[in-house]
Amino acid sequence: MNYTFSRFAILACLLLASCGPKALTLPEQPVDRAATCGIVAAAGARLAVTDVSAPLPLAEHGRIVGYALLAASASGQYDQQIAGAVSQRMQSLQDRVTSGEWQPLTAECKGAYPAAEKQDVTLPEDKFEAQLQCNELARFMAQALTGQAGSYRNEIADYRHLHERLNDRIAPALNAKAGPKVGDQQKLRHRALAVASRLGAPIATLSRCLERFP
Repeated sequence: MNYTFSRFAILACLLLASCGPKALTLPEQPVDRAATCGIVAAAGARLAVTDVSAPLPLAEHGRIVGYALLAASASGQYDQQIAGAVSQRMQSLQDRVTSGEWQPLTAECKGAYPAAEKQDVTLPEDKFEAQLQCNELARFMAQALTGQAGSYRNEIADYRHLHERLNDRIAPALNAKAGPKVGDQQKLRHRALAVASRLGAPIATLSRCLERFP
């Protein structure tokens, strides 16, 4: 009787695909795809930290946030609504992804979002374009890391100061290129952030920005 029960229990388990973690695939839908890769990056980063109470390295946290930035910039113009949607989906998909076989998705995410891994960043030669891109990325990351201020206080301060410095420096040229209307200037800013998202990993890009524009 016990043998028969065990045999049928195993068969049922296999048929329902509920034995152990489930195999996962990278979603086709852009928001879900970026959210899934953010979750995978967070899970991998957490495993690499020996002290479970310690914060993730800043570069890893930046890479996680970077997936939302890349998804929101896919059209060539940064879209804040898409970035927010990715963040929300990360919360709703987290349990589903981390309870499955998420490790094989690491390589797929690297292939889908190569910029998220790139550390060798080259800023544009054009001074205004480089300043504008650094300015917008610094603003974005300072806001994205606000909830982690206890862990990255100094870095957030550096990004805010960089944004303040560059915002003043680019004001005349921005006004000349886009005109005085805030909406037109915002379009130029969003385009610059979209370009900046593809330069490389956010923290690596900001390191180059801080070096070039002290």
